[in-house]
Amino acid sequence: MKKTMTAPTPPPSTLVRPFAVSISDAEIDDAKQRLAKTRWPDPETVGDWSQGVRVENARSLVDHWEHRYDWQRLESELNRFPQFLTEIDGLDIHFIHVRSKNPNAMPLILTHGWPGSIVEFLKLIGPLTDPVSFGGDAADSFDVVVPSLPGFGFSQKPTETGWTVSRTASAWVKLMKRLGYARWAAQGGDWGAVVTTALGAMQPEGLLGIHLNTQYAFPAQIPDTLSPEQRYAVETLALYTGDLGGSNHLQRTKPETVGFALADSPAGQAAWIYEKFQSKTDNHGLAEDALGIDDMLDAISLYWFTNSAASSGRIYWENKSGTLAGPKLTLPVAVTVFPRDIPRLPRSWIEDTYSNLIHYGEADKGGHFAAMEQPEILVNEIRTGLRALRS
Repeated sequence: MKKTMTAPTPPPSTLVRPFAVSISDAEIDDAKQRLAKTRWPDPETVGDWSQGVRVENARSLVDHWEHRYDWQRLESELNRFPQFLTEIDGLDIHFIHVRSKNPNAMPLILTHGWPGSIVEFLKLIGPLTDPVSFGGDAADSFDVVVPSLPGFGFSQKPTETGWTVSRTASAWVKLMKRLGYARWAAQGGDWGAVVTTALGAMQPEGLLGIHLNTQYAFPAQIPDTLSPEQRYAVETLALYTGDLGGSNHLQRTKPETVGFALADSPAGQAAWIYEKFQSKTDNHGLAEDALGIDDMLDAISLYWFTNSAASSGRIYWENKSGTLAGPKLTLPVAVTVFPRDIPRLPRSWIEDTYSNLIHYGEADKGGHFAAMEQPEILVNEIRTGLRALRS
């Protein structure tokens, strides 16, 4: 007989406070006025994106943001989900928490990265918590917890150093315990995968296993002889740390300078994030091929209205000593590799790093931002990958 994964007693209400998103009309009007007054740089001197965001594309995005984008739509969508704040380790953590109607649902904490946020998971919540309504099996039901990383979105901004991924992972353990979960799983991509990997290394009591759509499994020493797949991984790593690594380098070294540059300019914030979507999605020339323009502006707007350019960028500074050679994990790990992820790791290195690999999946399309690009594929991979943990 399956055990219920939810503890019988709810968390104390005084520790978990309800929250609703509310951005004033004055803040929205201010953003539009700033967009209208954007001082544009000279156009690039190349015919591609090698110098960064192309001015004509940025103008189109900003024009849509100013004249056609509807923030209230996103605010209403967010507020349809139960949201909360709870103080952990001196910081208010914001999170969405949706319980499945299935009493045997598996609790699952989903962690975003940069320039991600809770909005990237909105299309996953329904299919994960109520699979039957989306053509799935009730046995694959999840209770879903979606926190905003410290300094991101509606979570509080740290005022001191020390919020490393390990500290965040420890906060997630406390959060799941506070919500009454004795046995649970975790999932993440990008920095969310770093936090989830840290959870896997900690192996806290109650963590059943994890799913990663970004894998940190490079060997500490790259072998002299490489298979074609391994060589591709090394080449995409060089691209990631080289030509595509501008924002990463600045946020790892000078996140406050980045914050100054972006805090006063919504167009600057848009360009900063747009370039990352352009470079790491499975697109055919423009990020808009992979992500809807409103989806991109949902992400960009959340960073703007929460003024979190500096506080979110510090995740790179706090963890600057980290590498893509992650720890070897022994707890159950499921992974999904998306074809246009950068870097893309070979199965051989993944199997070597995760000794208890319970699922290896290769998607037929999608890039680094899997939850936004291919939510249906990711949902199916999470269901399949974590199914073995339910017995």
